[in-house]
Amino acid sequence: MVDMDPERAGKLVSSMRESLGLLQELAEMTEGDFKSNRHLQSSAKYNFVTVIEAAIDLGNHVIAHNRFRAPEDYSDTFKVLSEEGILTPVFAEELGRMAKFRNRLVHVYWDINIAELRRILQEKLQDFEKYLDAFSCPSSQ
Repeated sequence: MVDMDPERAGKLVSSMRESLGLLQELAEMTEGDFKSNRHLQSSAKYNFVTVIEAAIDLGNHVIAHNRFRAPEDYSDTFKVLSEEGILTPVFAEELGRMAKFRNRLVHVYWDINIAELRRILQEKLQDFEKYLDAFSCPSSQ
């Protein structure tokens, strides 16, 4: 278990879990319903930004609290956690790709492929639970 401020970490974990719950609801929708509804797509985009930013913030909190090296960018946050033995290198790389996806959602939002959004929604939500497990955050289930 890593050292962190329980109040700060609790807020970030709570934010992640709330967005994950909403994303899970969207993941359970039919492909047709999801692809035909721009409001649902926008909700997925927003909640991905929220959950990814909370994951980055939690990582940066742990990094600062434990005086690890400062990350160079968002994806490097996960590399630092890997260097410190909290994440595996492969998982850190996967999370780094999610940080880059977050950047695309924020900065190039008009060019997000809905099929890609749906695929990530279907395949990547469990990565955030795995991430929380790395910090020994109790499961919400």
